[in-house]
Amino acid sequence: MNEDVRRAFEIRTAFIKHIRKFLDERGYMEVETPVLNTISGGATARPFITHHNTLDIDMYMRIATELHLKRLVVGGFERVYEIGRIFRNEGMDPKHNPEFTTIELYEAYADFHDMMDIFESIISTAAQEILGTYQVEWLGETLDLTPGWPRMTMAEAVKQYVGIDFMAMEDDALAVAAAKAKGIDMDGVEPTWGHALYECFDQRVEEKLIQPTFITMHPVDVSPLAKRSPQDPRLTDRFECFMCHSEMCNAFSELNDPIDQKGRFLKEVEARDKGDDEAGMMDEDFINALEYGLPPTGGMGIGIDRCVMMLTGSDSIRDVILFPTMKPLA
Repeated sequence: MNEDVRRAFEIRTAFIKHIRKFLDERGYMEVETPVLNTISGGATARPFITHHNTLDIDMYMRIATELHLKRLVVGGFERVYEIGRIFRNEGMDPKHNPEFTTIELYEAYADFHDMMDIFESIISTAAQEILGTYQVEWLGETLDLTPGWPRMTMAEAVKQYVGIDFMAMEDDALAVAAAKAKGIDMDGVEPTWGHALYECFDQRVEEKLIQPTFITMHPVDVSPLAKRSPQDPRLTDRFECFMCHSEMCNAFSELNDPIDQKGRFLKEVEARDKGDDEAGMMDEDFINALEYGLPPTGGMGIGIDRCVMMLTGSDSIRDVILFPTMKPLA
């Protein structure tokens, strides 16, 4: 009944159509992967657990589509994407709903630089075609979506906003001490160089990123599926894009070394055994696929709902989901 509400969902549909057209014209194939899985994988998140009566096994509603899509790249489908619902049994706030929509795309013989170009192009062209402008009002800020967004490494961002030069130190204890000296909460976090760098960014830098900004080179410790950087083995060829202190996408050059991948899965399993119910599980089928051979691949996940929030100037994710999760009145 409300025209503003109707307009928001018209923009949502237009944006999804825009993404499909953008990728279809570039030779991508839209596919579908399972919602129910025997393990949870592809992200760090707490899953919803259900039970399959006939097989008499517990199953997990997907927290990402990543691992199945990369298996398709192994199988010869070199450009694939899926737009679909994701389910995470976590908190609710203006940016999070237990079920939400993402698009994940994977391209063989591409890397994270190509993914940055694709995301910037998708969003900037969507703003022009749907809204007729690069200037968007969101969360009290005016965003400039004109192509040519800044790119900086996570270490550069932390040095600029927190005052710690992580690239000048190598020792875990020194890095953790430097973070704590700046008031960074490291409780419950593995005391490593990578985790110290990430916590500095997460707690002090993300909130300061207003204009579209790519943050690159994330630590291996928090990037279990990303390829290591050839320049520094502590880092990965990964980026996230932030607007109005909100993460809009996550992408990387995909890890295609089965030995390295199995080692990182084992670290996730170890964390899970210690009580971290968001840590990943061992996926032997995915390791087997990597052993057949995943070509150098760039991959990216985009939060459809947050992009629509930005394009419609909505303050809450509930304003861009037709039927958001609600607590019963009873």
